[in-house]
Amino acid sequence: MNTGILRRTGLPLWAAILLAAGAGAIMDAGFPDRSWWILAPVGAALMFLALLGRGPWTGLLVGLVAGLSFWLIHISWLTLYLGPVPWLALAGLEALFFAVGLALTAVVLNVGPRLWPSVAGRIGVLPVVVAGLWTAREAISAVWPYGGFAWGRIAISQSESPFNGLIAWVGMSGLSFVMVWLSALAVQLCREPGVRVGARSAIAVAAVAVLLAFPAWPTLQSGTARIAAVQGASDAGLFAQNEPGQILNDHVSATLPLVGDPVDFVVWPENGIDVDPLRSTESARVPDYISRAMDAPLIAGTITERDGKFYNTSLLWTADDGAVDLYDKVHPVPFAEYMPDRAFWRPFAPDLIDLVSRDYEIGTRDNVFDIDGIIAGIAICFDIADDQLVHEMIDDDAEIILAQTNNADFGRTDESVQQLAIARLRAIEAGRTVVNISTVGTSAIITPDGETLDSLPTWVPGAMIQTVPLSVSTTPAMTAGRPLEWFVSGLGLAGLLFCVVSARALRLSDAGPRLAPAPVVADRAKIRKRRRG
Repeated sequence: MNTGILRRTGLPLWAAILLAAGAGAIMDAGFPDRSWWILAPVGAALMFLALLGRGPWTGLLVGLVAGLSFWLIHISWLTLYLGPVPWLALAGLEALFFAVGLALTAVVLNVGPRLWPSVAGRIGVLPVVVAGLWTAREAISAVWPYGGFAWGRIAISQSESPFNGLIAWVGMSGLSFVMVWLSALAVQLCREPGVRVGARSAIAVAAVAVLLAFPAWPTLQSGTARIAAVQGASDAGLFAQNEPGQILNDHVSATLPLVGDPVDFVVWPENGIDVDPLRSTESARVPDYISRAMDAPLIAGTITERDGKFYNTSLLWTADDGAVDLYDKVHPVPFAEYMPDRAFWRPFAPDLIDLVSRDYEIGTRDNVFDIDGIIAGIAICFDIADDQLVHEMIDDDAEIILAQTNNADFGRTDESVQQLAIARLRAIEAGRTVVNISTVGTSAIITPDGETLDSLPTWVPGAMIQTVPLSVSTTPAMTAGRPLEWFVSGLGLAGLLFCVVSARALRLSDAGPRLAPAPVVADRAKIRKRRRG
């Protein structure tokens, strides 16, 4: 493709790069911990401005700078214990996705206005294509490679914004699409000098007003459950020095003050039991005692070994029968809970690769527990970011979601509040109470409307006892499922394909007039020849 036809008036490359770097940092400020949610779509809009006048190759460079700026800040918590190598590797990989996505967006932003020459076409079609491409990039990076990294999606920045209720209608990817559509619409309106300022402002205000006026999805309550969620404040991190059973004892100590308070079940976090009760009789006596003392089942996380294979497991434990059900984490984290292609990656950083001394298997069991008639969806740590797993638990009639996690490796960084933001959006999206219980925080109980019913300070032992709503109603987002993501991504990819196919025709039409003077040159040569004769 001749990229010359893609370039239109825009910033010099050096200025575009500086703008892209600033845009990445601004977009990150829209996410927790700062949670200045309005800055996330502003950051996206600034990235689009930096792409104006750029061809695909300079768009790739601008996108890489924007991606690095965002991701290096957004996941800086990886450096706390693991140092710079994993941080740079993951940020670099995600920035490559960013770069490709924005390079393709540059094609659309610069070819699109010539394909849709009317103002209505440019305003109506181009922002949809741009938002679709952004959504497609998020969707691909969320599942690939090695199961993907479903973090940093622009929808997550809106967990506490006035737009968060939209997620019950359109899902996580749909909310990303809507926010980026607003950003692209604002940029395109600024590119329409033929439209009066008042009209442009009216269109922008109307778009925001319609989205804000969209009604919240009414969640129908099917019952209630009284639960106890316990945070042991145990340093269960990778490099923590604990005596065997110390983490278990911490959670027992935080639970014993609750004895005598009637509850339907007790939930401990991921790794709440540090000695596998399926293989240790002594360890098994402890959940037996807690279940008997509380007169309720216990849901607790532990590491299990079965048939020589290791699993990150959540157990449903009762005093009379022990482990009556279990869920093995379906989405173990690559390079942390297992090492993919170990022989290939080890030469690059042998010390870091060898830290992952055992590989957790990918679970194959369903992610719901029947707790004395209450159907609970189980999510272990990053499971909560996996769209497919959330859809599966709702399809299996989950009435409540128990999100068990261990954030000890990330100290007091932004990681735990970023994860809590995902949990909050899942509560609204699924129309379910979400119990986000961590070893060290951030722990909270979130109702289906996204409100915090209870919470615990970080790194402080404690418990939340609350009567929470249950629900079996299905939101439009859960009914539509993943095909909604495929649809909006398909709009973006179809628009891109149309731009690429049409680019050659545009190039030929631009080149055509330059061929016209040739016959005139030939005629002049004939005249000179006759004069010489």
